[in-house]
Amino acid sequence: MGGATWLDRRWAVITLVLAMAIPLVWPPLPPLIDVLGHMGRYYVQTHIDRVPALVEAFSFKWRLLGNLGVDLLIEPIGRIFGIELGTKLIVLAVPPLTAAGMLWLAREVHGRVPPTALFALPLAYAFPFQFGFINFSLSVAFALLMLALWVRLARLERFRLRATIFVPLACLLWLTHTVGWGLFGLGAFGSELARRRAGSEGWPRAILFAGLACLPLALPLLPMLLLRSTSPDVQTFDFFNGQAKLLWLQSLLRDRWHAYDLISTWPIIIVAGLGMFGRHLRMNPLLGIPALLCLIAFLLMPRVTFGSAYSDMRLLPFTFAMALLAIRPVEGKAAQWLAAAGLVFLVIRLAGSTASYALYDRLFQRELAALDHLPRGSSVLSLVVRPCGNEWSTERLDHLPALAIVRRDAFTNDQWTVDSAQAMQVIKPGVGAFARDPSQLVYPKMCRGEGSDLNEAIATFNRAAFDHVWVLNGWAAAADLQPIWSNGHSTLYRVKR
Repeated sequence: MGGATWLDRRWAVITLVLAMAIPLVWPPLPPLIDVLGHMGRYYVQTHIDRVPALVEAFSFKWRLLGNLGVDLLIEPIGRIFGIELGTKLIVLAVPPLTAAGMLWLAREVHGRVPPTALFALPLAYAFPFQFGFINFSLSVAFALLMLALWVRLARLERFRLRATIFVPLACLLWLTHTVGWGLFGLGAFGSELARRRAGSEGWPRAILFAGLACLPLALPLLPMLLLRSTSPDVQTFDFFNGQAKLLWLQSLLRDRWHAYDLISTWPIIIVAGLGMFGRHLRMNPLLGIPALLCLIAFLLMPRVTFGSAYSDMRLLPFTFAMALLAIRPVEGKAAQWLAAAGLVFLVIRLAGSTASYALYDRLFQRELAALDHLPRGSSVLSLVVRPCGNEWSTERLDHLPALAIVRRDAFTNDQWTVDSAQAMQVIKPGVGAFARDPSQLVYPKMCRGEGSDLNEAIATFNRAAFDHVWVLNGWAAAADLQPIWSNGHSTLYRVKR
């Protein structure tokens, strides 16, 4: 194999997989926007049976949902290590698992790991992961590993075994997250279609039998149809929003620094484009067709599906990963140079993420000092002041107040209660419009159409339902609010009765 590189050595693959965890090693809290809010729910589900303050504010009843990946894992892990460390350990494992799935899948398709796989690895830290879509991100890691197994069993012609084991595997993947199951379905169908086309089957026959081969994956359709929610929150809308889809392309590796993140997308786009249209790089249809199917799904998907926002955005990193992994290994010195360029790109992105997460952690620790002054079992109106518009980077404070639930058995108004996505509901009386996400997000008065402003929220909240107000990234002015802590950036108030 004249084009073989150091990527074909086992120690290199293990090193790459482990290195993917580096950015998350230092921060005690994963600095991912929604994960901080999820930690509040994890605490409720594991402590509601023994904390009276939680019983008065929340209800939790397990339901069959296609969004329970970390919620199920945190049950044993959180009871052993606690919610904060347990969540960190699970989140810490996601990028290495994603990388392992990518590298194994590439090796199954090509017989060795192509240098272009190095350009795919930073997508483990793509925008959906930064946003804290942790159940989805975990399902993508599982989907990649499962797709590698699917391709391997087809190569070994173990079709009966594949059909048998993928019935429960598909159900577990759907239970982790529905979109991950859908992505795996596209990948499995596309790879099977490519395999049959390579055997000289015509398109109609290949499509028919590829679909039949994927029937063992279809069992989760039953709960999706039978348990479909009729809640008004479970809506699907915003199709063919070209402006948003262009933004998602630019946001492929969006984290903190606009120019750095935007420039970083170009190596991925260029290498994938060369694989599709270049002379020297060619795609293997086993992953090229799945990449094309995922691209079509991205273009057709609305921005909000069944109440879940950014549903189309989540598909794009997986699409590019498939395209990069599909590119066949090159030969000679070109392989060495391409591997070196890919390694430099990966190191730069990991270094940037490590620095970014350290900065977020420093800010979090400064803000969380407020909790030392909060009485246990408090009812907290959290108000996070955000700038107007869609800023490239925020301080990721949107759900930091949920740590008041974890550390102080408190109620905060930043939890999700979408009927089709969460098993937890808010039952606290009197909170009115300040019951759930996004009531904690407020904006300067000059922002139009963004939601309530800080002064309006302070003027209208029910004083009988909340005993403390925590304003992050701003200050409140009201005669009945007594400041009890401030760091010059945020302030915690006691509501004077």
